[in-house]
Amino acid sequence: LDQQLCFAVHAASNRISDLYRPLLAEHGLTYAQYTTLMALAEEDGVSITHLATRLGVAKATMTPLLRKLEDKALVTRKMDDDSERQKSIKITDMGRALLSQSCRATEIVFGNTGLTLRQAEDLIALCKKVSAI
Repeated sequence: LDQQLCFAVHAASNRISDLYRPLLAEHGLTYAQYTTLMALAEEDGVSITHLATRLGVAKATMTPLLRKLEDKALVTRKMDDDSERQKSIKITDMGRALLSQSCRATEIVFGNTGLTLRQAEDLIALCKKVSAI
């Protein structure tokens, strides 16, 4: 088990999530909500499909997640002008403010990993390589 790549990646992912959980809870966010806000801050006004692809989750996962963010006034969902069937998702000013406040969580989690910046960059590159398969 200790020599299995799948187990090592899974265990590391779970540990990172465990580190984020209490830090984000202080801001009323889950990890999925946090990463959604980060994605929208990078590229706003995108479709649900585009956002799901960017986050690497199923489109069906996005609807309840976005509904909760919308209930908190952190995002808006509105019909696209170009398409009556597609909704455009935008982060609100309140969403940007909360994201800014909660970004400290990333610094804290990084510090808790004990990784150097170079090690973190290498690990991110390796994870991206595996994700691209």
